[in-house]
Amino acid sequence: MKKSITKISLFILIGLIIFGCNTTKRVPDGKSLLTKNNIVVDGKKNNVEDVFNQLYQKQNTSILGYRLRLNIYNLAKQKTDSIYRAKFANNPKKYNRKVKWLSKKQVKRLGESFWYSGVHNFLRKTGEAPVILDTVSTKKSLRRLNYYYYTRGYFDVAGKYKIDSIGPKKAKLRYDIVKGNPYMIDSINSNITSKPLDSIYQLRKRNSYIKSGKRVEYSNFDAEKARITEDFRNNGAFRFQQNYVTYVIDTLTSKRIANVDLNIENESIRVEDSLYSVPFELYKISKVNIYTDHSPANQNLPIKDSTVYKGFTLYSVNKLKYRPKAITDGIFVTKGNYFSDNKTTLTSKYLSNLKVFNYPLIQYIEDKNQKNGLIANIYLSPRKKYTFGFSADFIHSNIQDFGISGNTFLSIRNVFNGAETFEIGIRGSIGASKDFANPNNNFFNISEIGADAKLNFPRLFLPFKTDKIIPKTMIPYTTISVGYSKQTNIGLDKQNFTSSLVYNWTPRKNTTLRFDLLNVQFVKNINPDNYFNVYRSSYQALNQFATSYGADPSYFDTNGNLIINDGVNSFLSDVNNGVILPSANDTKAINSIVEQKGRLTEDNLIVASSIAFSKTSQKDLTDNSFYAIKAKVESAGNLMSLIAGASKQTQSNSKTAFGVEFSQYIKTEFEYIKHWDLRRKKILAAKAFCGVAIPYGNSNSVPFSRSYFAGGTNDIRAWQSYGLGPGKTGSINDFNEANMKLLFSTEFRFGIFQQLNGAFFIDAGNIWNVSDIATNKDAIFSGLKSLESIAIGSGFGFRYDFNFFVIRLDLGFKTYNPANPEGEKWLKEMRFDKSVLNIGINYPF
Repeated sequence: MKKSITKISLFILIGLIIFGCNTTKRVPDGKSLLTKNNIVVDGKKNNVEDVFNQLYQKQNTSILGYRLRLNIYNLAKQKTDSIYRAKFANNPKKYNRKVKWLSKKQVKRLGESFWYSGVHNFLRKTGEAPVILDTVSTKKSLRRLNYYYYTRGYFDVAGKYKIDSIGPKKAKLRYDIVKGNPYMIDSINSNITSKPLDSIYQLRKRNSYIKSGKRVEYSNFDAEKARITEDFRNNGAFRFQQNYVTYVIDTLTSKRIANVDLNIENESIRVEDSLYSVPFELYKISKVNIYTDHSPANQNLPIKDSTVYKGFTLYSVNKLKYRPKAITDGIFVTKGNYFSDNKTTLTSKYLSNLKVFNYPLIQYIEDKNQKNGLIANIYLSPRKKYTFGFSADFIHSNIQDFGISGNTFLSIRNVFNGAETFEIGIRGSIGASKDFANPNNNFFNISEIGADAKLNFPRLFLPFKTDKIIPKTMIPYTTISVGYSKQTNIGLDKQNFTSSLVYNWTPRKNTTLRFDLLNVQFVKNINPDNYFNVYRSSYQALNQFATSYGADPSYFDTNGNLIINDGVNSFLSDVNNGVILPSANDTKAINSIVEQKGRLTEDNLIVASSIAFSKTSQKDLTDNSFYAIKAKVESAGNLMSLIAGASKQTQSNSKTAFGVEFSQYIKTEFEYIKHWDLRRKKILAAKAFCGVAIPYGNSNSVPFSRSYFAGGTNDIRAWQSYGLGPGKTGSINDFNEANMKLLFSTEFRFGIFQQLNGAFFIDAGNIWNVSDIATNKDAIFSGLKSLESIAIGSGFGFRYDFNFFVIRLDLGFKTYNPANPEGEKWLKEMRFDKSVLNIGINYPF
C-alpha cells in the first residue's frame, strides 16, 4: 500500500514538472513571457507591496513558485469554434452522418456544448493568460515608479530598466531606482482670508500632518487637507469644501529644503453671470424640523399633525405615533449650535439604531429670515410595524444523526410609542439518533421546543437619570429577554429557562460596553437516569472495566453488558467500597466518569452579572490590518447568597433556592486578535485567548454551561469538539470540559485564484481544572509545569468567498498530543487517517 502511494505521488510530481516546463505554450513567436519583476532601490531589492503595485505589468501569479493558473489556461484549446467547423470541413461525410442522426441546428449547438467549447471557456476563465513582455508598459511602469518616490519627497529621483532573456520565450525585468536625498519641510506659513476659519485653524494647528523637519510627502498634504476641511465643517463652515485648500511648495530657496505656504481663499459665488468672492462665515442651526412619517414615494402629502418639543418641531402626515422625547433623544443637530458634519452622522447612526426607521435623510437649507442660519430638515421613513418571518435548517451533530429545525418570529416596532421594539419567537426541532433508547422504533425519536421574547428600549431603562455618566451620544439601549425550551428524548430531557436584563452603549467609535445586570439560567434535568443511554463512550468504558475486573454476573444482561442503571450503579458502588480494586490509572478514569456524570446531571440555577468590553481598530470590511480586544468579567451567586442566607442547607452545606443549589463563581476572559496585511491577498492572523472560572462559596465546580471545551471548527482544529483534555488525561468522556482554558492560533491566508483562498494554520492550547472537585492530577493546572500539556495542531484549509459569507474547510493534524506516552507525543499522528476535517462558515478569527 505504501509503495502504491509513493508511486502515485511520484506520478503527480512528474506531471507537475511537465506542466511547469510548458509555460510558454501560448506565447507567440518573437515574444517573451514575463517571468519576474525585480525592483532595486538604491542598490537594494525592494518587495514592498505599494512599490510593486506601481507596475503596469506583473508576472503570472504562482503558488509556492508554481504557476497553477497559467498552466490551467494553457490546457484550454484556442478558437474552439474554428476547430469544430474545420473538423467537418475536412470530412463532409462525417458531417452528413451527423446531420442525419441530428438536425443541422443540433449539430451547430453541439459545437457550443461544454464538451467541445464550454470546458475550454471554463479553463480560460479559471486560468490566467500569459503575461507577454511589453516595452510600452515597461516605460509606463518606470514613470510610475519615479512618480511614486517623487510624491514622497525624492524630487531628484531617477530610474532605468533592463530586460534579461533567461531562455526561449522567457524574460525578466529589472528596474533600478536611485532616489537621491529627500526634500525636508523648513517653514510653514498660513494665509487664510476668512478670520473665523483662521481662528479655528490656529486653535488646532498642532494636530497638523505637516510639520517642520519632516519629509515632503504628498500623502501628508492630502491628509492635512481632509483634517482642515473636517475641522471647519464640524465648527460651522457649512459652505466650505476641500478644494479651497491649496499649497505652494517652494524648493528654490535652498537645496533639498522646502518652504510651504497654506492658502485658503474666499468662497467663490456665482450670481447670474457674475462671480463674487466673499469670506467664509460660520452657520448656526436656526430651526430643526422632524418629519416622522415621510414617504419618498409621496412627498407632497399634507401635514395633519405637529408639535413643538424642546426646540424641535415634529410633523406627521397622520396622527403622531411617537412620544417626542423618544425621537429627539437621538437628534444631535440642535437649535443654536453650529453646523457639524459629525453631529449629522451621529444623528443618522442613532436613528438607524432604533430599528424603527429606515436610514434617515437629513437636509440643510439656508434660513432667509436669519443671517448665517440653517434649517435642518430630518426625514424619517418608518419601517413596517409588524414583521413576520420563519426559517428552517437541517441538523447533524454528535447527538443527532439527522434533524430538522425551524423557527418563527414576530417583530413589533414602536410598541409603547417610544421607539421600542418587541420580538417573540417560537423554535422547534425533531431529529433521529440511533444511540438513544427507542422502544417504539420511531425514526424521529428526539425533539425540542422553545419560545423566546425580547424587548428593546433605545435608552438605559433605569429609575434614575444616567445622562451625565452615559450620555446619549454613546447610543445606549436596554434589552430585556426571557426564554424557555424543553428537550424530549435528547440528552437528559432538559428544561431550560433564561432571563436577562442587559445594557449596551458605545463610549467611542469601534468600542462597545455591555453590562448584564441580571442574567438568570435555570436548567432542570427531567430524566437523569438516562445518562448512560446518552453518553455511550462513558458507558462503554465502565462496561469494559466491569468485564475486565470480574464484576458480579448479576450486574450484566444476557448480552454481557452492564444493566442501566442498576448494574452500573452496583459496579461503581463496589469500586467505591473497595470490593473491586482497579489499577491506579483505571481508578482515575472511573472517577473522571463519575465526576462528569455529576456535573451533567445536576440541576443548575445561575444568577449572574457581568460586564464585557470590546474594541477594534478595523475601519471597514476591507481593512485587513487591525487588532481586536475582548474582555469579560462575570460573577454569579452573590445576590442569591444574600437572599438565601437563612435558607436550608443540603448535606454538602450548600444553600438552595427553589430547591436547587445555586451556582457561585467568578469568571474572567480575555481575547486578543491581530491581523497583518502582507498584501497581494496574503494575511497573517493571530489569536490569543485565556479564560478561567473559579467556583467558591456555594459551589465546588462550575456549571457545564459556563465551563470551557477545546477542539472543533473555531478552536484547536486537530481535535473534535470536546475531544481534547483536560490537561494530558486523554479523557474518554463524551464531553470533556474544564474551568480554565488557554488558546493560541496563527493562520497564514493567501489567494489561490478568483474567490478561492487557502490557509496554513497552527493551533495550540488546552483546558484544565483548577480550584474545583477534580482529583486527577493530569487534568489539574498546577503552575507553569502544566503548560507542558498544551496541545498543538497544524494543518491547511480552503476558503471560498461568496462576498457576504465564506465557506471554510480545514484539515487539522495532531502535531503534539500531550495525552500520548513519552516519545510518542510529537508528530506521531501527522497522517491523513488521523486528521480531523472541519467545515465552517466564515473565518475562525
